[in-house]
Amino acid sequence: MDFWQRYRAIDARDTRFDGQFYTAVRTTGIYCRPSCPARTPKAENVTFYETSAAAHDAGYRACKRCLPEAVPGTPAWNIRSDIAGRAMRLINDGVINRDGVEGLAARLGYSSRQLNRILTHELGAGPLSLARASRAQTARTLLVSTTMKLADIAFAAGFSSVRQFNETVGEVFDMTPTALRGTARHHPTPAASTALTLNLPYREPFDPGIFSFLALRAIPGIEAGTPVSYARSLRLPHGDARFRVDYDAGAPGRPLVLTIGAVDLRDLPSLLSRVRRLFDLDADPVAIDGALGADSRLAAAVASAPGIRMPGALDPQELLIRAMIGQQITVAAARTALTQLSAAGSPSMAAGDGLDRLFPTPAQIAEAGGELLRGPRRRIESLVATAQALATGDLELGYGDDLRGLRAKLLPVAGVGPWTVGYVAMRVIGAPDVFLANDAAVHNGIRALSGGEGSGGQGARADSRDPTSGFSEVSPWRSYATMHLWRAAAAAPKTTAKTAQTTKAMT
Repeated sequence: MDFWQRYRAIDARDTRFDGQFYTAVRTTGIYCRPSCPARTPKAENVTFYETSAAAHDAGYRACKRCLPEAVPGTPAWNIRSDIAGRAMRLINDGVINRDGVEGLAARLGYSSRQLNRILTHELGAGPLSLARASRAQTARTLLVSTTMKLADIAFAAGFSSVRQFNETVGEVFDMTPTALRGTARHHPTPAASTALTLNLPYREPFDPGIFSFLALRAIPGIEAGTPVSYARSLRLPHGDARFRVDYDAGAPGRPLVLTIGAVDLRDLPSLLSRVRRLFDLDADPVAIDGALGADSRLAAAVASAPGIRMPGALDPQELLIRAMIGQQITVAAARTALTQLSAAGSPSMAAGDGLDRLFPTPAQIAEAGGELLRGPRRRIESLVATAQALATGDLELGYGDDLRGLRAKLLPVAGVGPWTVGYVAMRVIGAPDVFLANDAAVHNGIRALSGGEGSGGQGARADSRDPTSGFSEVSPWRSYATMHLWRAAAAAPKTTAKTAQTTKAMT
């Protein structure tokens, strides 16, 4: 977007752009979200920034009226595969809090000086400022959503001391932590349990079908899901955690409520970031639906399910294992195999609500996977070898990868092909433009939406375009087109057992 496109957005107070850029006003010294209800400033007094950190580094403070930190994140960090986008995914996951700037730079293959120069040029702020803004946002969320003690919030948000926490909140928000807590619209009441409950901001519309996607693939004892809820135990850098997300379409604002049953407070920023990635809450659904809905093959599907989301991954290594197991078999068969494999996992130290186990680590899979898994010996050997490579560090993947890097790492691995690489890219790094052309369910979905054989008459008849051409017309949102096609395939009547058995399991 150029200056005038952004200026028109703030003049219209368009909520779609909240979190995608920030408006700083020289005459007031304040930066706002695009939808701020205050009077539109004169264009000559406005500067737009990519991040709130850049606005703060330029000497501006957050608006007390619109609270620019209380917005969904920018979808650009998934769309962008450059160093800036990769760095922001890692910063949001708490890498700087754990490993410092040197650790972040090492993961990206740059020196800390080079990385600082790149991020300052691209985003207007260096890695420390960007991490500081992320901590401030987490702190604000906890202050207005929980009754946690201020000292606990300080360390949970990633600050190294209470003094640093107080100074940062004061500089960014021009308020003390206590005053900021007083701005909460709905003051939380102390609960009988020690659970933390937070509302997760997102951009409308939101299609809750992602809950069914996750529930269908849930591993008993590790995950539990319904069409409106998902619960999970997982391993984080400082300990085990457990959470639940609920969606209430009938409540005012249609909230997504995150309840954290157990977590080491040092892992809280990472958990919040991963849950947001899992539910794709930083997506721009209006832009995505606009592009997909313009394609006649997808128009009816988009109209019936606006705001479809692309599930992310809570653990990149786990997702690779699940994708390899899910190749060429049904979702049900993959879930059975993963349930068998889960016996190699450890009991969860954060057990509760029927979730008492953790997904096995790569080392545990390498040790016990050969005995627990069933199927072709060659496939099992490939999986065990991959787990061993992950356990030793010979194979590494994470949120800081890009699509090209994932291909270079994964294609040489025995048992991994283009489908697996594309699927991992969709779910681990949120790559928005992956089209799995050889996926059986994608082909079934195309037939279903075009009114072909086995579709039950759904949708319009196919147009003159080759349905296997790759849907290049809807780029850069082909991953979301894939989600619609998978859903159409799942909803279509199965004409033969062979069709059902050849559908790949998107685990």
